[in-house]
Amino acid sequence: MSEPVSRREALKRLGATGAAVAAVSGTALWLHGRRPRGAAPEPYALPSWAVAKPASAPDLVVARGSPAASLVTAALEEMGGIQRFVQPGDVVLIKPNAAFDRPAWQGSTTNPDVLRAMVAACMDAGAREVLVTDNPIHVPEGCFRKTGLGKAAEDGGGSVWLPRKADFGPVALPDTVLDGWEVFLEPLKRATKVIGIAPVKDHNLSRASMTLKNWYGLLGGPRNRLHQKLDETIATLAGMVKPTLSVLDGTRILIRNGPTGGSPDDVIDGNVLAMGTDGVALDAFGATLLELGVADLTYLQMAEQWGHGASDWMALDTREVTV
Repeated sequence: MSEPVSRREALKRLGATGAAVAAVSGTALWLHGRRPRGAAPEPYALPSWAVAKPASAPDLVVARGSPAASLVTAALEEMGGIQRFVQPGDVVLIKPNAAFDRPAWQGSTTNPDVLRAMVAACMDAGAREVLVTDNPIHVPEGCFRKTGLGKAAEDGGGSVWLPRKADFGPVALPDTVLDGWEVFLEPLKRATKVIGIAPVKDHNLSRASMTLKNWYGLLGGPRNRLHQKLDETIATLAGMVKPTLSVLDGTRILIRNGPTGGSPDDVIDGNVLAMGTDGVALDAFGATLLELGVADLTYLQMAEQWGHGASDWMALDTREVTV
């Protein structure tokens, strides 16, 4: 038989037992709600970066002429000024099309003169940072160097954010083809404003690549698997990214052999630039530059049916300026 236990010893043992139970319970509570090591991150719901539209401001502006930088300045002024979109202290993310390591004259990427002018305008408006990024098909460093977009970003006062594996995470887009897909999230999380600048070009799968297809460059993972559902994917992107401003760069137009081109005969001088907040309307206008209509672009019809914009750009408050 065991020795009798004094009251003091009994209380001491009881306290030790209680502490052990509390420690185990606390650990269990601490572990509850934490993902196991190595578990996939929770899908992230992207916010909207749209800004309020003044009653007097147009929906869409088309600027014609040259040089490219003057088109940016004129279009911004007609839209209500860069201050409508960018305020002091903003972190602005600009997404050009830098998909290929090709020179700018081939028209497969954004005109660096357009990018430089937009970066400079954002800095002049008091932006704390202007980040320029894309997830190119070719090696990112080479793409930003050969296209001239890296130098243009820096000349304007911005900086280039090259993609890293750690920058990607799944996005929450329930009931869509992109739900849970890996997206270039980190620069988007940092941004307070988002601007897209897309060239106008032919595309062998979707027939056209413009402002909505430009957001495809934010996707990670095996993007080629989406080619069989490319129209659906582009239409989904119209709802995934709600930018502050979209710019349609028609200074050069890749009229055939897109999306890469390669021959001078594939490119014409468009000398046009359009701005707006409705990517569907901008792409509908851009289709006319490729001698196409909305009926030719399945993704535009789908995006409009899903409530992501209006394809009848002429019914909007559309204004033209010439430089």
